[in-house]
Amino acid sequence: MSEQERAAVAPWDPFRELDFFRGLPRLRSALAEPANRWSPALDASEDDAHYLITVELAGAKREDVNVEVHEGVLTIRGEKRSEREDKNEHRRVVERSYGAFSRAFTLPANADAEHIAASFDNGVLTVDIPKAEAVKPRPISVK
Repeated sequence: MSEQERAAVAPWDPFRELDFFRGLPRLRSALAEPANRWSPALDASEDDAHYLITVELAGAKREDVNVEVHEGVLTIRGEKRSEREDKNEHRRVVERSYGAFSRAFTLPANADAEHIAASFDNGVLTVDIPKAEAVKPRPISVK
């Protein structure tokens, strides 16, 4: 039997074809997110009376930021736009991020969603979520 005939009779390995699929989940997730999507850095903290979320949005404008609460989920959306035109520019380094963003948080059970306040100052969005007063048990007299 010649060398070519031996190579043609190699045993079939069904798992060898699965190697093709191993890289696809990473590829699929990379394709699902547009290249201009970014996620701003944020801090979340709490004290006895409030939860506080601060989001770093340097370069974004107040009118491009939207904060909303729906069914116990706080959503922060917006867009940071590039002020530059790319017509004849050859960039050497691009580290700043631009594009749309969205962050969503499930509010804790004791959050007072009716009194959430947001402010935007010097490129920092601050969302103040007051805690609802704890419901105290009410004594019931037994007759």
